[in-house]
Amino acid sequence: MWQQVYDPLGNAFLSTVLAAVPVVVMLVGLGFLHWKAHIAAGAGLLAALAVAIVVYGMPVLLAANAALLGGLTGLLPIGWIVLNIIFLHQLTEKNGSFKILQDSIAGITQDRRLQLLLIAFSFGAFFEGAAGFGTPVAVTAAILIGLRFSPLAASGLSLIANTAPVAFGALGTPVITLAKVHGYDVMALSAMIGRQLPFFSLLVPFWLIWAFAGRKAMWEIWPAVLVSGLSFAVPQFLVSNYIGPELVDVIAAVISMAALVGFLRIWQPRTLWTTVSLRGHADQDEATAAAVTPTAHSRADLIRAWTPWAILTFFVFVWGLPPVKGFWNALFAPAIPLAGLHNLVEKMPPVVLHPTKEGAIYTFALLSATGTGIFVAAIVGGLAMRYRASQLLSEFGRTIYLVRYSLLTIILMLALGTVTRFSGTDTTLGLAFANTGVLYPFFGTLMGWIGVALTGSDTASNVLFGGMQRVAAEQLGLSANLMGAANSSGGVMGKMIDAQSIVVASTATGWFHHEGDILRYVFFHSLALACLVGCLITLQAYVWPFTMLVVR
Repeated sequence: MWQQVYDPLGNAFLSTVLAAVPVVVMLVGLGFLHWKAHIAAGAGLLAALAVAIVVYGMPVLLAANAALLGGLTGLLPIGWIVLNIIFLHQLTEKNGSFKILQDSIAGITQDRRLQLLLIAFSFGAFFEGAAGFGTPVAVTAAILIGLRFSPLAASGLSLIANTAPVAFGALGTPVITLAKVHGYDVMALSAMIGRQLPFFSLLVPFWLIWAFAGRKAMWEIWPAVLVSGLSFAVPQFLVSNYIGPELVDVIAAVISMAALVGFLRIWQPRTLWTTVSLRGHADQDEATAAAVTPTAHSRADLIRAWTPWAILTFFVFVWGLPPVKGFWNALFAPAIPLAGLHNLVEKMPPVVLHPTKEGAIYTFALLSATGTGIFVAAIVGGLAMRYRASQLLSEFGRTIYLVRYSLLTIILMLALGTVTRFSGTDTTLGLAFANTGVLYPFFGTLMGWIGVALTGSDTASNVLFGGMQRVAAEQLGLSANLMGAANSSGGVMGKMIDAQSIVVASTATGWFHHEGDILRYVFFHSLALACLVGCLITLQAYVWPFTMLVVR
């Protein structure tokens, strides 16, 4: 048994600096030294192993097995999702149906700002609610690049849009897991998050269009932006407070899409925005992009073009339902305790109330994985597009080759995150935020942001820091529900800078080896939005009437 130590040097500042080294190595390599993503991830992993073994005293075998567990998790479920969504996208592009789909979206509106609202925010939120784990960014970035958005715009804006829905993603998994693991009341937690994120569900669509086109261009379409955000925020509040966390995003996204499409039937902006690059980033031939005009297609052609994506939507939603997951898991989902790691690492106070063994069980839930639902959807969609079985097999092989480095990067990123979790280095970073006294509501929110940025998952961040948030809140006389919710609400803003999401975006857009460009672009947006969430949590902790929103 090896017990985690959170201040191995006996100096909190120095221990925190060394704990940050793996993340700094990866981010500097990716964002400033322009290393390829798998190289930066590999360097970060080596740094994490060195810090864990040399500084924290973690046994070599434990550290190696933690990296193995993370790598397996990166391959399934995350990598499996990326592979299969790109597989489907390749099929639709190859037979020309994706071009028809583009024309049909442009038929709703040719204005790029409005297309962005409809696809990146509303449609992406549906996939976040139904599946999560990288699916929304993969789908929306692929569609946007198909609509001739520049690679940076398609990648960066998909990441910015995939924030406010994340806490209730994958049918409420982050909220349910936080409540289950750390003893919160699930409805109280759902309600508290539902009194924080709707503010940002209203803000993010404005932020998204501002980031894309600038303030003036944003105000030109403010009625549509308001409709998009408000029609999502209100259902998000109502469902989370009065029904539960499972269907928050799904219901809110469907209402938002319907409201925006309906509104665009009676309102269109005076000025048509055809630019596809980010403001100040002319990284694509504007003339070519602006020259794309929608072609009229027959109803039969439109139905054929949308069929693969309708099939995808159906399978992703059904695959995410608990009874369906339970059925597949009952058939085949071996839980494999990782010998040499399982229950051999012990978390210590103040992170937990009592020493707690860390389980290391890899569940090979291939049948119930979201990626498998996407794979089945791709096969069914491919057959509907009249591909032969041999053609599907050949295209799947080509897709594996296409995304090989992206899969390797995801494996290395998850290995890095798992080593930091089992070694306790990420907890050292969290404790640095926890020691901020009266400012804890703000910095506790940033703890959630750091957690998602490190692990790539709001669920994982809630597991990592949810107990610490509860203990710290009770010591400071704050509502435990407030700070538990803050961990999740703040965490969603870290989703756009976590390495696996950036790799998913670069892969979906075919913009390989530009992960550093994407990171540099989204980092400001991520930090600024996280700080705004922290300000809201601070107001809810201390300032009336915001304190009236707190669920005790």
